[in-house]
Amino acid sequence: MIDDIKNWFDQYPLLKEIIELLGVLIMAVLSYIIVKRLLLKSVEKIVKRTRTRYDDILLNSNLIKRISFIAPLILLNQFSYLIPDFDTFLSNLSGALTALIIVLIIGSVLTSVNEIYESLAKHKQRPIKGYIQIIKLILYALGAIIIVGILTGQSIYELVAGIGALTAILILVFRDTILSFIASIQITSYDLVKVGDWIEVPSFGIDGDVMDIALHTIKVRNFDKTITTIPTHKLVEVSFKNWRGMQETGGRRIKRAIHIDLASVKFLSGELFERLSQISILKEYLSKKKSEIDEYNKTIAADPSHPVNGRRLTNIGTFRAYVKEYLKNRNDISKDLTFLVRQKEPGANGIPIEIYVFTTTTNWVEYEEIQSDIFDHLFAAVQQFDLKVFQVPSGYDVKSISAINNID
Repeated sequence: MIDDIKNWFDQYPLLKEIIELLGVLIMAVLSYIIVKRLLLKSVEKIVKRTRTRYDDILLNSNLIKRISFIAPLILLNQFSYLIPDFDTFLSNLSGALTALIIVLIIGSVLTSVNEIYESLAKHKQRPIKGYIQIIKLILYALGAIIIVGILTGQSIYELVAGIGALTAILILVFRDTILSFIASIQITSYDLVKVGDWIEVPSFGIDGDVMDIALHTIKVRNFDKTITTIPTHKLVEVSFKNWRGMQETGGRRIKRAIHIDLASVKFLSGELFERLSQISILKEYLSKKKSEIDEYNKTIAADPSHPVNGRRLTNIGTFRAYVKEYLKNRNDISKDLTFLVRQKEPGANGIPIEIYVFTTTTNWVEYEEIQSDIFDHLFAAVQQFDLKVFQVPSGYDVKSISAINNID
């Protein structure tokens, strides 16, 4: 009976090969279903029951789908001899597809490794995404050479030698990739930028937090909520500011000046001295300073009939002392970092009394509140010292002067 069926099929070779091809394809499909639905599903259930989430990341849906294709491709390759007319074609096709699936599986594993690495808090700010992408690029290039070699039947060494002749063209094509790879190494080696850093790149209009560092691009979320991408190699080429040092220090600098009108500077008179002596934080300073000055003037026998003889307290010097004491009494100003209240060189805009201190917070909103509160107070307090803040005359000022002149 079996021999009769075989002899009958021998009379129709094309029908025989079609049936054999269908049989091989059916076996391939069955092997795919068995591996994916039974074996890998069982492994997936076991993985989900474990406490660690790393195996869940590693055994993702893409990896399972790709592993499922290996068994049918191996069967297709092994049983291709049953179909002589398609033997070489099926063998080469299955071999090439197997190589492609293996490359994709390795790529999926590398992606999972990067995801696991980034999930670790201590490594979060030192991304390896750029290096993973370089490894993938090399992997895909080698995979492409192997696949072409399998499909054409040529030696891999011959293909590599042929590609070597095109090195100059490849360098030109992958110029940005090569530059970005070198830049990624520099960024990581010198710890220039991390994910979460606040950076400013004026030439690209960037001012915000780093969201992602990849091989080709660095993604930054600006403070206006827009997102800017910059080529990785460009960040090394241009000048940029990283505010991480400020954030790690725990304090943010206030550097701002109050410009005092030169015409309002004077010595402390008896009445002004008495009035300022009522300010609590100035009592000790004025008492100590007055004793020191009186002692000095006695030593040099200074004539008290004129205020320029000897030493005298001034309203601007006392105001500077007041600013120091006022800032020292604020808990939101750091006493451990640079603390300086200085008088700078007078200019066309008056005498700058510059405040150079650091807040105890790096939060932007809190910092601006502290800075505004300080200067709100000082602008109001400066009048108590008979000092005037300098400002360029406005149109209203000019109009008022003109009106007075007209009355006169």
